[in-house]
Amino acid sequence: MERWDIYTADRVKTGRTWPRGTELKDGDYRLTIHICLFNKQGQMLIQQRQPFKEGWPNMWDLSVGGSATAGDTSQTAAERELFEELGLSLSFEGQRPHLTVPFEDGFDDYYLIETEVDLTTLTLQEEEVQTVKWATEDEIITGIREGIFISYHEPLIRLLFILRHQYGAHQK
Repeated sequence: MERWDIYTADRVKTGRTWPRGTELKDGDYRLTIHICLFNKQGQMLIQQRQPFKEGWPNMWDLSVGGSATAGDTSQTAAERELFEELGLSLSFEGQRPHLTVPFEDGFDDYYLIETEVDLTTLTLQEEEVQTVKWATEDEIITGIREGIFISYHEPLIRLLFILRHQYGAHQK
């Protein structure tokens, strides 16, 4: 059974773990990561989830996402999830997430990476991913509005595209 580290509201590991699929106690938090891969044309790699996935079956999603398991840092979780879901090896050593968004029971770290990826060379995780493709910001927003893309807040999608070349909230 997969176990996740439990964090405080200040994002400090408590030293306790939690089995996946059980409810967290009040004041306990977990860490998830998202990786958004962009090509030089400004498109994001998106994945379609398998029809048998428990959460959001058949829906389109960001490039990669998942939970940090016990012992993971945000960076090691990003490396592991990217390799598991797409068969792509990238080092996240020394990288910080571009954005962290707190949610009800945890923290979502977003990594924004520009890299050229030949989709035919990817090894998709059969349990998670049925297909991938490149999409523009507008195509993703349209997918959200049509109910075929996970219902992220539209301004978040726009912000991911804006921040893909920089850290911070100020224009360069």
